[in-house]
Amino acid sequence: MKRIVTFGPGPQFKGGIANYNTSLAKALDRIEDVEVHIVSWTQQYPAIIPRDFIDRKSKTDQLAGTQVKVHYMLNYNSPATWRKTFRLIRALKPDKIIIQWAIAIQGIPLRYLARKLQKAGITVCFDLHFVVQKENSKLDRLVTRRCLKFSDAYITHSLKTYEELKELLPGRKYSLLQPDETFGALKEPEEKGEIPVLKLYHPVYDMFQKDESFDVEAFKSSLGLKKHVFLFFGFIRKYKGLHNVIEAFRLVSKQRDDVSLLIVGELFWKTLDPAKFSTRVKSALFGLAKKLLLNKQDDEQNYRPLELIDKYNLYEQVAAITEFVPNEDVNKYFQASDSITLFYSAATPSGVESMSYNFGLPILASRVGHFKETVRDGYNGYLAEPENPESMARVMIRSIEEPIPAAHVYATSAKMSWDNYASMILSR
Repeated sequence: MKRIVTFGPGPQFKGGIANYNTSLAKALDRIEDVEVHIVSWTQQYPAIIPRDFIDRKSKTDQLAGTQVKVHYMLNYNSPATWRKTFRLIRALKPDKIIIQWAIAIQGIPLRYLARKLQKAGITVCFDLHFVVQKENSKLDRLVTRRCLKFSDAYITHSLKTYEELKELLPGRKYSLLQPDETFGALKEPEEKGEIPVLKLYHPVYDMFQKDESFDVEAFKSSLGLKKHVFLFFGFIRKYKGLHNVIEAFRLVSKQRDDVSLLIVGELFWKTLDPAKFSTRVKSALFGLAKKLLLNKQDDEQNYRPLELIDKYNLYEQVAAITEFVPNEDVNKYFQASDSITLFYSAATPSGVESMSYNFGLPILASRVGHFKETVRDGYNGYLAEPENPESMARVMIRSIEEPIPAAHVYATSAKMSWDNYASMILSR
């Protein structure tokens, strides 16, 4: 019996990393003779961050029917819980712990945890959703470097992330392991003394499924959507380029009157009641911290792309749902759309991209980061030049005039299952 711990946000949290960590645990649990524990944060960030990270809307128990055990324990703001978390994991005696790495600021407690676990003889593997953060500072790089060195192996989802790891931690020998053409085995076994880096795809989420009985046309009518619908989905963050999407869509709408833009995403920094004194205090302290640590252009506190809808008078062409969508409702927005717009300014593997594969939606993306690896231009989507609304508008129009068959999208992801993914992780 193997025992695996996946450390990261548990299913009570919002967002792609929580979905990812939960899906990974479920996939590992489906493997015979594997016992899986999720060890989770209770609070992921410093208390001054003005945001609610808990999913208070989804009703489905994502772990129903599994044997996965969840332990909510580590509070960023309480070092006493760091020690309790280490003791819990040590007592579980896992064969391996897989730690989700998604934001540099978490590196302070995670460094403590990884270092202590390594000293206790437990194999540590960091699952790298990024190495160089989209909005980063010298402090972010320092924290990342000091934390990630305490790892026996790494998982990356793009070659770009692998190259960033080598640059961040030079002087070490790495062995890059990649799936073969069947996704059934890993190429290039590591030589003795080298640190294995598993370069794996981002699996296609199986927690979001099409509802064949869903009345798509009625739903589109209720939102005032026209024939061709472009979707922006997910937290509204500056690097995700919603401003690019709206600018490009404006150009498209000048040429066609049968198009709509559907924006579905929570305003990342607008989830707490602004009238509360505690919110105002957190916002002030967090704003001060960002001024001290971030370049001015990286501060997205005042990022307001939705104002472009008013500026360009696009109310009749754009529908915006700016709140967190419970898991049970996600399928509606994907089924009502014809393509997903991922006009990012910087990209590491995207959970939204993974969701799109599950619904057969063609991907319209910027030619940045891993999109150059996953989007085959003209086959499963189209690529546009980054920060270039004219180029983005052209691929949006092309997606209507030369539609991508859903079969191509499904074919791209046919082997990208969580079960294959979990098996490859356990094989190293």
